[in-house]
Amino acid sequence: MTLNIVLVEPEIPQNTGNIARTCAATGSRLHIIEPMGFKIDDKKLKRAGLDYWHLLDITYYKNLEDFFSRNEGNFYFFSTKAKNTYDKIEYPDNSYLFFGKETKGLPEELLKANSDRCVRIPMLNDSSARSLNLSNSVAIGVYEVLRQWDFGDLLKEGKLTKYEW
Repeated sequence: MTLNIVLVEPEIPQNTGNIARTCAATGSRLHIIEPMGFKIDDKKLKRAGLDYWHLLDITYYKNLEDFFSRNEGNFYFFSTKAKNTYDKIEYPDNSYLFFGKETKGLPEELLKANSDRCVRIPMLNDSSARSLNLSNSVAIGVYEVLRQWDFGDLLKEGKLTKYEW
């Protein structure tokens, strides 16, 4: 099964690096829609992703129009402005989870046009806690989809290096 993570205009290299590492560890595809708030060769980006870059399936797009002209699937838009919670959705194969830039989220026109596919991660009703960290939000979304898919081909059991269970 294929899971796609879409970052719309990410601004912080460390977040994108952490997300890239999550994608590499779960076999999720990463899509980045420009402009980005950093250069792809940014040392902070590479450091956050560590040595996982060779495991990553990543595609870049000039803008949202470029993305939508090249992709089809089941699109879900994560936003603090959404009415539905992420856990009430059944995510089929070839799902795309969209996440907006750290300072503004996804464009409201996009949310309005896709209101039935907008989802939120529940948080306290406190204006001082505006949102979760982007990389944490992506991890929550990714692992909810993978949980529903019974984690696909992911290794579900670890082992000790010196001892037997």
